[in-house]
Amino acid sequence: MMVTDLKTSFSSYLNQTSSAAALAVFRMMFGVLMMISMLRFWYKGWIFQLYIEPKHHFTFYGFEWIKPLGPYTYLLFIVAILSALLICIGLFYRGASMLFFLSFTYIELMDKTTYLNHYYFISLLSFLLIFLPANAYFSVDAWRKPSINSDKIPSWCTDSIRLLVVILYFYAGLAKLNSDWLFHALPMKIWLPAKNDIPLIGGLFNELWVAYLFSWIACLYDLSIAFLLLYKPTRKLAFLSVVTFHLLTSLLFPIGMFPYIMIGTAMIFFSTGFHHALIGKIAAILTISHSFLTPVRTYSFSKFQQNLATGGLLIFFSFQLLLPFRYLLYPGELFWTEEGYRFSWRVMLMEKMGAASFIVKDELGKTIEVDNKEFLTPQQEKMMATQPDMMLQYAHILKEHYEIAGFKNPEIYADTYVSLNGRIGKALIDPTVDLSKEKESFRPKYWILPFQDEIKGL
Repeated sequence: MMVTDLKTSFSSYLNQTSSAAALAVFRMMFGVLMMISMLRFWYKGWIFQLYIEPKHHFTFYGFEWIKPLGPYTYLLFIVAILSALLICIGLFYRGASMLFFLSFTYIELMDKTTYLNHYYFISLLSFLLIFLPANAYFSVDAWRKPSINSDKIPSWCTDSIRLLVVILYFYAGLAKLNSDWLFHALPMKIWLPAKNDIPLIGGLFNELWVAYLFSWIACLYDLSIAFLLLYKPTRKLAFLSVVTFHLLTSLLFPIGMFPYIMIGTAMIFFSTGFHHALIGKIAAILTISHSFLTPVRTYSFSKFQQNLATGGLLIFFSFQLLLPFRYLLYPGELFWTEEGYRFSWRVMLMEKMGAASFIVKDELGKTIEVDNKEFLTPQQEKMMATQPDMMLQYAHILKEHYEIAGFKNPEIYADTYVSLNGRIGKALIDPTVDLSKEKESFRPKYWILPFQDEIKGL
């Protein structure tokens, strides 16, 4: 009986409709912010610095074929910028969404060194947009093809964006339920004193109680904010909290466009009246006729399209709900081993510093210590020195290089020194293991040394 009731409720939900304005506003906001993000990346010279200048790149397991394209990497960014523009105005929307998803995700996967949670979030959002009718209202496509101009769309289209935001925030909050974050104010008590030169409030960042306050507020914020945005009586106060929280985050930490993306994305929770009013103001500036803004039509999918879309979304969201918990399949402390750390909404949870030197030996007795600067940029070396999977990949880069240089069956050993959240540094990798013989896989890496401490929590 319960299964039957669930099927009936789900079927009824799929037939519900809501205003198309919210998804249209989201489409425009997303397109604008993505254009700004890509242009900012270009302006700051990061395309050359991160993707063209380095001699080697750290690829993701299973995506080793994705690599920078040399000077053509600029063309990849041009594709992303132009497709973001087309998404914004709703022209050739479906193709533009696919192009943006493919180009942006390719950029994201080119080098593990540049990984950020909000890049992953953008890839997921752009993937969802491929299947949602965000061009059904207030778009160039709707102007060119009046047959798709609709004021109503299935409710699940807008709700799928909201659900992804709920998952991001709530899982980020769950990740903060650990002893370092809540009971030791780590890494906040390390980071905040470095910002004590900020006018007016900088002096407060030297106070320990402020670090605890920031830690607890951030945890409570992440756990609750999406639900407060969903609940109409608390929505305005919640959005004010979103703006305050993310602007403060932007002031204190160098995390690029992420705060502004989250502020813009939060508008998806606003009422129909808000979105219609915003579109009305834009339409007035562009002198768009009232009749274009008031179609009396509901956008509908064919039965096959709806079944395909909803089935795909169920798989997609099941994956998003389960993937962050894959760390439970691995032994050891997650923050130490980082096995299962990425793609799980663990945002700014640790301060990890370290150094790694590598020794090359061959069967003829030749031994040298590697100068990492010959192979890696400073940023790559910094990131590699605390992440075991990057150390493994670097060892294979070295093996290939020294084989060409004439070493006979070179062996690669790592001497590491890593500090996690201000603890006394110690070896991360077993120095007796020849990393050139180890292969990347989803299996636990036995050559990561024990943490010999405990961080309690999720």
